[in-house]
Amino acid sequence: MADGQFAGDVAGIVREAGRHALAQWRTDFQRWEKSPGNPVSEVDLAVDALLRARLAALVPEAGWLSEETADHPDRLTRRLLWVVDPIDGTRDFIRGRAGWCVSVALVEDGLPIIGVLDAPARAETWVATLGGGASRNGVVLRASNRQTLAGARVPTDALSKADRDFAMVDKPNSIALRIAMVAADEADLVATLRWGNEWDIAAATLIAIEAGASATDALGAELVFNKREPQAFGVLAAAPGIHAAAVTRLAARAAALR
Repeated sequence: MADGQFAGDVAGIVREAGRHALAQWRTDFQRWEKSPGNPVSEVDLAVDALLRARLAALVPEAGWLSEETADHPDRLTRRLLWVVDPIDGTRDFIRGRAGWCVSVALVEDGLPIIGVLDAPARAETWVATLGGGASRNGVVLRASNRQTLAGARVPTDALSKADRDFAMVDKPNSIALRIAMVAADEADLVATLRWGNEWDIAAATLIAIEAGASATDALGAELVFNKREPQAFGVLAAAPGIHAAAVTRLAARAAALR
């Protein structure tokens, strides 16, 4: 199922969703908070509905897990699962900034086999298939070959005192796009040290891995999807030569927060 033709069909649907979102970007759409600090907009919901209709028609037997749809335990019985964030980086979308994307992964038996990110405000479409590599706008991606942690490029707004040997690069609000930067050799390391949702990272981690990067949870464990509680303790995507060193550096902090 993860062949190029099928992945192209999925990417076409995700691009359609991206075009719909882009048409509403920087307009006067409704937005509110689902909970304090957790924004959503009417565009998120419209894109979610579009994706569900199109993707369900493409693979009727697949389950569904999305940030903007109530979760249903039926997905746990499915070998195939769509994992969707209709707009990852909603804060940037609402603020009129370009650091957002539509994120879709198809998961089979707990592992992503197709990952697509569409970032129409940046004119970027990222596609990966399990064992088939990763690309952006059709150009094959290869992660950095960096071997030393010092000097690693990290997309962030600020560095802690313990991490001032890193180099800051531009940080989109979308965690999926930040992970994709590792795939594209535009960053060397992305790490979060908190519980996060599967829909934020499923597509992007496949893109990173297929570009040759390493992508795990914050403790260095394999990421598995379609869990009963669809969360992971952080994510750590890095150039393969520095991944182990990054896990070691962050271990104490991760343990304290977990």
